[in-house]
Amino acid sequence: MPVFVSRRAALFATAGALSLPALRTAQAQQTFEWVAGSVGGGWYTMAAGLSALIAEENPAIRIRVVPGGGLANSTRVNNNQSPIGWGIDAFAAAAARGEDPYNRKHEDLRSLGTGYSPTEHNLLRTAEGPEDMRAILTQRGLKIAAPQRSSTDEMTLQRILRFLGTSPDQIRSNGGRYLNGSYADIGAAFADGQVDYMYAALAKPAALLTELGQGRRAARLVGFPDDIRKHLIDTYAYNEGVLPAGTYPTLQTGPLTVTTMDSVIMVHKDVPDDVAYGITRTLIRNRGQRLTSIHASMGAFDPAKAWRYQGVPLHPGAARAFREAGVMPPA
Repeated sequence: MPVFVSRRAALFATAGALSLPALRTAQAQQTFEWVAGSVGGGWYTMAAGLSALIAEENPAIRIRVVPGGGLANSTRVNNNQSPIGWGIDAFAAAAARGEDPYNRKHEDLRSLGTGYSPTEHNLLRTAEGPEDMRAILTQRGLKIAAPQRSSTDEMTLQRILRFLGTSPDQIRSNGGRYLNGSYADIGAAFADGQVDYMYAALAKPAALLTELGQGRRAARLVGFPDDIRKHLIDTYAYNEGVLPAGTYPTLQTGPLTVTTMDSVIMVHKDVPDDVAYGITRTLIRNRGQRLTSIHASMGAFDPAKAWRYQGVPLHPGAARAFREAGVMPPA
């Protein structure tokens, strides 16, 4: 028996059919928040660049980047406030174990590997005055700036000060100044003469240090003494490395041995396997020139080493991507 359909009904049916693919795409597309670092810092720049790259190769994945800090990011990701975030290898491991500075185990953390951006710790000084880190940080009247209290930079500086028998409160009581702020804030404080020293952990080449090196105030970077590097390595699982000569031509006269740490991409355990897989696969496929174009420090990313990080369990989706790339043994 024939079925007669009105022209209007037919038009609605056609419009509905045409809208289904778009509807399915909208439903499939997912947006995830990535907590990075301070606006203007390397982490924020890298997360923004990676979000565009990931969307380019994974149309169903959208990432919104928000500012954060290395110390607080682990808790934020563990609580699923931001399901993706940058972390520091040693601090992410401490969070997973519930060790200082964290007061509970972060059991919902997973990782997409590490080695994405080796980061150097930098102490910048004026051209005049003490040149040795110990003499600088223990002098009376010290005026120093560091990032916010929620950052791994500032936590590291406090650990160094404690090792040297001093503290922010001691600095202030001795007539000095201990300022905290964004990278832009502390850079401006140094450039304007509000402080004579600045501490920041930034992957080379850091725009902030490059700009200060081109400024009107003569400045120099300070190497890390053997005992301070050893203390940070033995007690807190930091690393050490060399800032090559010429990295910041006006701020150094040769190579400098410094404390280093590395970046890990943390995700909440409930991030879908296909999303973790898609993100990790994109990073692996674009290692080298493409990642370096986002930030020079990302040129160090080596998938064969990235999956070996033991501080936080590897997300199953990331493990699949590393195995497909042939750098991780079969399960």
